[in-house]
Amino acid sequence: MTTQYVSDQNPDGTIIGYSATDKIGFHGTAGTVQVALSATAAAATTAAISGATCYGFTCPQADAIRALVNALRAALITKGIAST
Repeated sequence: MTTQYVSDQNPDGTIIGYSATDKIGFHGTAGTVQVALSATAAAATTAAISGATCYGFTCPQADAIRALVNALRAALITKGIAST
């Protein structure tokens, strides 16, 4: 099987989809519009975790999970897969 490239090697990059309402799918999935991540979710994931509210994890584990969620959220927004 040969590889087909989408890029036209433009130095500014390649954009797939014109707007957040264009449907795009990856790896054989049905196309969907860009997901909007709520500001409430962003605020909840930046709050400090301490005391007895670690949700069944040790507080360092809960902080690590929060940091991972924030990193994944930032990556999705940076890649344009989700918006704020």
